[in-house]
Amino acid sequence: MDNLYLLMLVALAALAIADLIVGVSNDAVNFLNSAVGSKAISFKTIMIVASIGIALGAIFSSGMMEVARKGIFNPSEFYFNEIMFIFMAVMITDILLLDFFNTVGLPTSTTVSIVFELLGASVAMALIKIYNDGDGSYEQVLQYINTSKATEIVIGILMSVAIAFSAGAIVQWVTRMLLTFNFEKKPDWVSALFGGIATSSITYFILMKGIGGTAFASKSLDITGGLTLGSYIENHVGLILLLNLLVWSFISYLLINLFKVNIYKFIIVIGTFALALAFAGNDLVNFIGVPIAAMQSYEAWLSSGVAATEFNMSILSSKVPTPTLLLFLSGGVMVATLWFSKKARYVAETEINLAREGESKERFNPNALSRIIVRLAVSIGAFIRYITPLQLQNKFDKQFIKAPVKIVKEAKGDAAAFDMVRAAVNLVLAGILISIATSYKLPLSTTYVTFMVAMGTSLSDRAWGAESAVYRVAGVLNVIGGWFGTAIIAFVAASIILFVLFMGQGVAVVLLLLAAVVILFRNYLSYNKKTKEFQAEDSLRKAESSSIQGVIEESATNISNVIKRSKTIYANAVDGLAKQDLELLKKNKKQGAKLADEIDDLKNHIFYFIKNLDESSVRASDFYIAILKQLTDASQSLDYISKVSHKHVHNNHKKLKYNQLKELKEIEHLFEKELFDKTKKIFEKRNFNDIIHVLNSKERMLLFISKKIEEQVGRIRTEETSPKNTTLYFSILTETRDLLIAIMNLLEMYYKAYDEDVTPASIEAKK
Repeated sequence: MDNLYLLMLVALAALAIADLIVGVSNDAVNFLNSAVGSKAISFKTIMIVASIGIALGAIFSSGMMEVARKGIFNPSEFYFNEIMFIFMAVMITDILLLDFFNTVGLPTSTTVSIVFELLGASVAMALIKIYNDGDGSYEQVLQYINTSKATEIVIGILMSVAIAFSAGAIVQWVTRMLLTFNFEKKPDWVSALFGGIATSSITYFILMKGIGGTAFASKSLDITGGLTLGSYIENHVGLILLLNLLVWSFISYLLINLFKVNIYKFIIVIGTFALALAFAGNDLVNFIGVPIAAMQSYEAWLSSGVAATEFNMSILSSKVPTPTLLLFLSGGVMVATLWFSKKARYVAETEINLAREGESKERFNPNALSRIIVRLAVSIGAFIRYITPLQLQNKFDKQFIKAPVKIVKEAKGDAAAFDMVRAAVNLVLAGILISIATSYKLPLSTTYVTFMVAMGTSLSDRAWGAESAVYRVAGVLNVIGGWFGTAIIAFVAASIILFVLFMGQGVAVVLLLLAAVVILFRNYLSYNKKTKEFQAEDSLRKAESSSIQGVIEESATNISNVIKRSKTIYANAVDGLAKQDLELLKKNKKQGAKLADEIDDLKNHIFYFIKNLDESSVRASDFYIAILKQLTDASQSLDYISKVSHKHVHNNHKKLKYNQLKELKEIEHLFEKELFDKTKKIFEKRNFNDIIHVLNSKERMLLFISKKIEEQVGRIRTEETSPKNTTLYFSILTETRDLLIAIMNLLEMYYKAYDEDVTPASIEAKK
């Protein structure tokens, strides 16, 4: 049995490393998004600064390890064997849960997951103990849980969401009133004051208040007059704040005037460092707190000589410093993950898009609650404006006037999502809030603090306009809903796994570890496969040319890709119906919907495309709009064909008859030979004069489809007995005809507009 606990300890160490990798990959967006979204500094610089912050934050996180030892349960109520099973259940659940949420792309929080996993496993073990004793009431479960601390942690996490959002909104409003959107034209002293406030806040809360939660706080220095560092800071708060503000304001002024430093970029660099440091200091416990507590428990039990089922774990109630070497090594793993993990390199677009200035592709669909909230907010805003004097309203509105050119730049893929002022507030405020919680040993969700601060600042900045508010609010509600999902799943899953482990003992440990490895490996392969498929897929590009010939040249690749994907979608629909292959039809349905969505994105880009044109280029916009109309018609026909094909098989309706399938296959072969392959080749080679050869087959192909429709009408009168089959077959034929007409109309437009003697003009060429 002793070997079992050693095996569990080794497994926990391995799970800790895996959890670090998965966790940092998941949470990297917390401290990278603001810097990346503002485009203020290079990605390489951001990574270097964040790496230094993570390394130092890991060393400062020792005090947070107390949460894993005694923050959720009362260790004195459990024996060593029970504690080890609790820790094992928590780590297995955590790694699988984080990996699951990452795989399906749902929002999650490493802090919320670890807290509720500890709670779930502890409650399950307490219930088992009460049941085995046979003479206790299940109400006694509360004595096994550190209810006061657990309640404090849960309330802290809940309150952090509201506080972060409110603080972000208020601080950003005050900042924007001071600096406006023309902050770069403000006097140097204003920028210096903003720099002094931001950097002094970071210095105090990160380097001073943050130290209060670490082992360094108990050390006394000569400069502190014999007082411990923590006591000295607490006794001289006002003096430290004042000196900080004066010193950093002066330094900021020197940087602006003598060294010509952009103080806002400087704040973003410092803020990224501070937030990475705060993240590591607060979140490291989520990944290694449980394994370290297990290691210290194992060492104490091994030296005691007492049986595992009799060794009381009250030792965990006392403060035990975490070895600095382990913290250093953990920080090293986090930094390496940040640099080498593909997931960490791809910054999540969710937060950036929800906070983006101006319009963007909205990732969340509006719902009833988001509509109600927006309507309520509009009503409250109208009431506030009604009771506010007009002169004061005009003064406020003047501070929020944005440069007209901004809305055009937002269409560019490499443009900043928001300005440097908002990025600086996001970073500084989130870092401060996390550091305050760390100093009080309260693990809060860094994911939701950074997210809600960003949402609050974007709301104050009026980034949520009438055309985007309902989508942005829906996104925020989805993220908050994800938090509750994480908590519930973590609690239930940890409880179940604890029960299985305790009942199955060694066999269950081995089987669950093997199952975890298999699941992780399978998800890894699935993720790689999806990534390769996404990279290989022929995505559509937005047009930027300013002439008809330029649009023709630029959009040729798009047309080629649409035709290629159309051929695949149509062929898969016919093959799926012939083989009754539900899986193929399901995937094909997704591909049809995806193509339609991408073409919708191109339509959404029309506003920015026209904005970039001069008056002499209006014909190019007419041509581009007409192209998109035909592409939309074609994609809608394909989307409908893929949906009705999937629905027919999914509902277990009768298979199409042999003659029907044979005729659909004939149409598919005709389209492949005369339409898809020829058109794709024309647009790939830019041989637009050859379009006439495809156009010449238009009438023949339309007559062929009409003939099949007539033959089906004849079958209905004589032999057809299935209304569902008839509906499906007619639907496919009519949509096939619409698809053919849309593509032929598109080809006619290109053939008439193309002039090989004209050199295409583009926006870039004109600059």
